[in-house]
Amino acid sequence: MAERVTGVGPEARAGRPRPRPPAAGFESSSRHHAGMLALVAVALALAAALGAQQPANSPRVGYVYPAGGQQGSTIQVQIGGRFLDGAAGVLLSGRGVSARVLGVDKPLNGQQLATLREKAQELQKKLPDPGARKELTDLRLRIGDSVRRNQNPVLSERVAVEISVARDAEPGARVIRLRTALGLSNPLVFVVGRIPEVREIESTAGTADAELAVTLPVVANGRLIPGGEDRLQAPVRQAGQYMPGDVDRYRFFARKGQELVVVASARDLMPYLADAVPGWLQATLTLVDAGGRELAYADDYRFQPDPVLHCRIPSDGDYIVEVKDALFRGREDFVYRVMIGELPFVTSAFPLGGRAGVKTNVELTGWNLESTRVTMDGKGMSPGIYGLDISAAGLVANSLPFAVDTLAEVFDREPNDSAKAAQRVAPPVVVNGRVDRPGDWDEFSFPGRAGDTIVAEVLARRLSSPLDSVLELIDAAGRRLAFNDDHDDKGAGRLTHQADSLLEVALPATGTYVVRVGDGQGKGGPEYAYRLRISAPRPDFDLRVSPSSVNVSAGATVPLAVTAIRRDGFAGDIAVALKNAPGGFVLSGGLIPAGQDQVRMTVTAPPAVTREPVAVSLEGRAVIGGRTVIRQAVAAEDMMQAFASRHLVPADDLWFAVSGRGATRVPSRVLASQPVKIPAGGAARVRASFPPAYRLFQNLELELSEPPGGVTLGDLRFSGDGAEFVLRADPTKIAAGRRGNLIVAISGERTPAATAEQPSPIRRLVPLGTLPAISFEIVGR
Repeated sequence: MAERVTGVGPEARAGRPRPRPPAAGFESSSRHHAGMLALVAVALALAAALGAQQPANSPRVGYVYPAGGQQGSTIQVQIGGRFLDGAAGVLLSGRGVSARVLGVDKPLNGQQLATLREKAQELQKKLPDPGARKELTDLRLRIGDSVRRNQNPVLSERVAVEISVARDAEPGARVIRLRTALGLSNPLVFVVGRIPEVREIESTAGTADAELAVTLPVVANGRLIPGGEDRLQAPVRQAGQYMPGDVDRYRFFARKGQELVVVASARDLMPYLADAVPGWLQATLTLVDAGGRELAYADDYRFQPDPVLHCRIPSDGDYIVEVKDALFRGREDFVYRVMIGELPFVTSAFPLGGRAGVKTNVELTGWNLESTRVTMDGKGMSPGIYGLDISAAGLVANSLPFAVDTLAEVFDREPNDSAKAAQRVAPPVVVNGRVDRPGDWDEFSFPGRAGDTIVAEVLARRLSSPLDSVLELIDAAGRRLAFNDDHDDKGAGRLTHQADSLLEVALPATGTYVVRVGDGQGKGGPEYAYRLRISAPRPDFDLRVSPSSVNVSAGATVPLAVTAIRRDGFAGDIAVALKNAPGGFVLSGGLIPAGQDQVRMTVTAPPAVTREPVAVSLEGRAVIGGRTVIRQAVAAEDMMQAFASRHLVPADDLWFAVSGRGATRVPSRVLASQPVKIPAGGAARVRASFPPAYRLFQNLELELSEPPGGVTLGDLRFSGDGAEFVLRADPTKIAAGRRGNLIVAISGERTPAATAEQPSPIRRLVPLGTLPAISFEIVGR
């Protein structure tokens, strides 16, 4: 947990009684007093009402069910989460899809439950009266539903939404957010599909699972919840098998020789679940015939957790696809979609990329494909990863990524599995190759000069290849100079199992060198494709900004985290600025210093409330090799996987919802030259001004939020319309030359009026806002 440091006044440190507030209404304070834990708890509850920064109780959505709909359909979906009061609209990315909120359903609170229990006791006395029995049954169901939902409060509230999908809406994943009284929710995925869709049917007969009869092809939308409440009027048969967890079954008729393909989407919909291990719904697929005999099973697809099942149907008849979680877990956010049918599915493509500005012919391999070749036109494309346009191959059940680069491209030529047979290449170059059999190594030789730095990088796993690459660089005498197995790319937010390799080596002498590519597990085959770049370093960077949904009061300031993904050794400064932002938005602390990967910056909202959410863009500029490089920041969600690792998952845009809650026409300001130069072992004094509304609070406090180790805030003194404080640097913990931003949170205490029920009310600590980011630099004394 990051350190949080509070600035306190000298009277508090000396233990003397605090003076009365000065005329301006401000008073310095300390947190070292009884009851502070209670005040912190109250602060969290009041953050939405009075907080100017991103509130602790911003709306959070945990699932959308069903998570997709067919072109030309209108469906009702349920969105579950917390703090969804006042849900009034939906923000959906892309064209051809519209939505409206139908209603909000919250579980009963403690007082309401107590009232219903008392009523149930009264009805119990009237039994066996039929009317009393029915009412008692309804009450018990209502009480039980609320008790169950309250046990998992983060998913307890539900919003019913009607989504209309136009016939010409582009298929694929969309981003959906709720608009509520507290602002915008975090984003989730909603998929627009081409084929008919059905929902699962939950069993009504004890422990037996329901079985839904469907006609292929179909998308089955389900969620693995034992005893769920969704019902559909459709043919239902009781399955004769019982599992300790929920199992969903879909029955269909198939003919002999059909190439059945079943594609599950679960992790694609919910990339990371913070409180579930392994961190997502681990779906499994089982195909059985009418007699219950298992024909095929899948619990993943290569390195991807979502399974894909393929089976040639042995005879005409009824078949059943069973869907379950591998660990037999179940919860509302365990949402999935399963496509079932004689579906086209691309298992591999070659090459995995092409050169910008030219057309690339791509060979496809898979099941039920109408065509095995497509052409990717790189005209107008800049370097990056794009979706492979495989529409020429007909309707397909999946898509593949396609890399575009500006370097010359060649194909590997066999045999090249030894240093003597190594294929000669001339860097800079991209080699398109395959580890085409188990144990195979591809080797490429090139000339190098002493002192030159060479980069060898494999793109495979990031392009949906199953290759678990390893790279080795050897000299002319066969000595190994460098080896790499896995290189972590922070930009691959949805790719948990990273397995691409990267080497960067300064060549020790002039001569011939060999790069070797293989599979770390000794596997291989036609689908084990890769792109190998051999070149001098090409320093560059990408940016991510999180969160992607920001709720802020008019005129207030909110922190954002901006992450630099540095490539090929680039370590310089990156200047970050707003791009085409609406008037009134101000970015503070817009610099990622050299050598640092993440900095927290702040954005101050305009003083006027925005009627609709506003999309805001950030861009970064850096001078690399004498030229200015500009990169737009990609909005992302900082998601936790299984209580542990964190991932930046890209979203559509960076959205701001500017509300009137706690609005102020006079924003807080930092009245100091920046960067503030803090002597190592010394201190720097800073003055800040606050909105006049802060004078209504007692004991204002300033607190450093997640500061770097060694920087503290103290000597806090209030006067007039602001405060002065000192920033200190401990030379044993932070060195001269360190730069960055300091985020200062402001809070204040307020004592509610006494009442008959509470004659001595407890002071309440209220988060008020955040100062604009304070840029700092540690300097020598």
